Amino acid sequence: MSNVKILVVDDEPNIINLVTAYLRQEGYEVLTATDGPRGLKAARAFQPDLIVLDVMLPGVDGIEVLTQLRRESDVYVIMLTAKSEETDKIIGLSVGADDYLTKPFSPRELVARIKAALRRYGQQRSGMAEGHFLAFRRLRIDVNARQILKDDQPVELTTIEFDLLHAMGEHRGRVLSREQLLERVWGHDFYGEARVVDVHLGHIRKKIETDPSNPELIATVRGVGYRFEDERL
Repeated sequence: MSNVKILVVDDEPNIINLVTAYLRQEGYEVLTATDGPRGLKAARAFQPDLIVLDVMLPGVDGIEVLTQLRRESDVYVIMLTAKSEETDKIIGLSVGADDYLTKPFSPRELVARIKAALRRYGQQRSGMAEGHFLAFRRLRIDVNARQILKDDQPVELTTIEFDLLHAMGEHRGRVLSREQLLERVWGHDFYGEARVVDVHLGHIRKKIETDPSNPELIATVRGVGYRFEDERL
């Protein structure tokens, strides 16, 4: 985990100080920002491996910061929301948050989630075989390059979206529950809600389905989960 860079964006000094102390104790390089504009500027200059982003920020709120970030980066983002801000959780996930944590939270839990995310992506990078890909009638999943082609045209996916589609492609024709997808993509130590799967698969459908309202590649199996149905070549 050496040289891992983490950006913390929050306007509460006690949270900034506490989280920074815990993360630096783990050996991470930490940069902080206390409002939306500074957070966005820091993300672009610092190029962090992971961002902890509060929803309620002065200047520009966290939702808008994330919206702008997702136009140029797929950096892993953990959003911080107040307990009563259920709507903010949904909106945050819909614009590209990878995970969220409700305030007040344990800094140990935040560190555990950060470690799990970084460990998961480290394992993915080290375990990818040269030239490994999954080929289907409409889609090609290039695991090594982490690239999706639909009808030979590249499709831009976030890190989480790619991992979800990859997991489903590996189990083509098999129904995977939300819990199974959470474990495969977010890890067994994920503490959030299963709805994150629905939100991210909704984004994937918009990018790969001809008609997202009538999907042909990713089917919903009511009461169970999802099934990838593209024909294998």
